[in-house]
Amino acid sequence: MNKDASIFIAGHRGLVGSAIVRRLQADGYSNLLSRSRAELDLCNQAAVNEFFARHRPQYVFLAAARVGGIHANSTFPADFIRDNLQVQTNVIDSAYRHGTSKLLFLGSSCIYPKHAPQPMPEDCLLSGPLEPTNEWYAVAKIAGLKMCQAYRRQYGFNAISIMPTNLYGPGDNFDLQNSHVLPALIRKFHEAKVRGEQEVVVWGTGTPRREFLHVDDLADACLFLMQRYDGEQLINAGWGEDVSIRELAGIVQDVTGFQGELRLDTSKPDGTPRKLLDVTRLKAQGWAPRIPLREGIAMTYEWFLKHQADYRH
Repeated sequence: MNKDASIFIAGHRGLVGSAIVRRLQADGYSNLLSRSRAELDLCNQAAVNEFFARHRPQYVFLAAARVGGIHANSTFPADFIRDNLQVQTNVIDSAYRHGTSKLLFLGSSCIYPKHAPQPMPEDCLLSGPLEPTNEWYAVAKIAGLKMCQAYRRQYGFNAISIMPTNLYGPGDNFDLQNSHVLPALIRKFHEAKVRGEQEVVVWGTGTPRREFLHVDDLADACLFLMQRYDGEQLINAGWGEDVSIRELAGIVQDVTGFQGELRLDTSKPDGTPRKLLDVTRLKAQGWAPRIPLREGIAMTYEWFLKHQADYRH
């Protein structure tokens, strides 16, 4: 991409979108297009079409999505499937119709079957039932990547798809009602320390295993693929290593300095038993992550401490 290319980052205020903006700016890209939800409702087809007709971005990073953890997915299934289908359909179609050179679609590792082989290769997509606690979001994301493939096959549109593992980092959602496990743990342990509590309760048995990638590493992977990859095949993005939820909680407890006990509430759901991505395809392209988990959690906790007033209710 030329440094002065017009680049639209859909979802620029979110965890992934803001990281992509930081990465592009650090690399000298200056012609960045972004719109808040108030300025451009991506669920509104006419508004999205008008935006693309007027600005005609040369490149698009489609990072806008309704996201959340087990609680949010279980409580708002209709919102998750409707909003994500609308956003990605509107953006992908308008990008093609108004001459965008290349689009990168951000998916999620939850698209893979609940009992997929571990680590999960890209080819296991649609080979079994999804995890019920997030199937609405997963179905929408599968539709998005398939739409990219379909537009490539029928129209020759250069749309690529990247499937990141669990993400974390600055700009994450720390709301205890609808956040993912890592930011939720950071906030729970921090607030327990501040209040002088004796224990922190973690949902589930602690045995499920999860892989985590710092969002700045993902942003680097996105730019890398936008510059170097033009294939139809989706590409996983992750570390290729995982930890148990119990181990993760231990790291967060240590980083936050909480001195009490950690208790597992086994009456609460675990979700998928394991989610580890096979990152062979991405490594073959020549990319690897650089931020280890403990270091990344410490960086994220530091960011949270500076912004925690935003999460007090």
